[in-house]
Amino acid sequence: MLPATHRLTRGGDLRRVSRTGQRAGSGSLVVHVVLADAQGPARIGFVVSRAVGNSVVRHRVQRRLRHLCRERLGDLPPGCELVVRALAPSAFASYAELGADLDRCLQRGLVRRPGTVS
Repeated sequence: MLPATHRLTRGGDLRRVSRTGQRAGSGSLVVHVVLADAQGPARIGFVVSRAVGNSVVRHRVQRRLRHLCRERLGDLPPGCELVVRALAPSAFASYAELGADLDRCLQRGLVRRPGTVS
């Protein structure tokens, strides 16, 4: 479980990060990152739609993603906001595959590109 200070749960916050953040995708995930200059804790939210599967499958995918993100909290810059959106292939991905996809997306999403406003 993610600590409460690291959770991004409000729908408005999830939409804001999804619409304004840097986007990085892989075969099973899309990650949206907003790099803020604030010194608060990194906050993470998850979006797992019905396209992933029934409720059992969706919850399993979300638990795996939550655990993977908890392991990576120390690597995230302070104040960043992250939305992890699971795509349909995430239902069939192993824990290791999800971890590799998440690492790849974080590596690309956390790079501040010239000309972007965060």
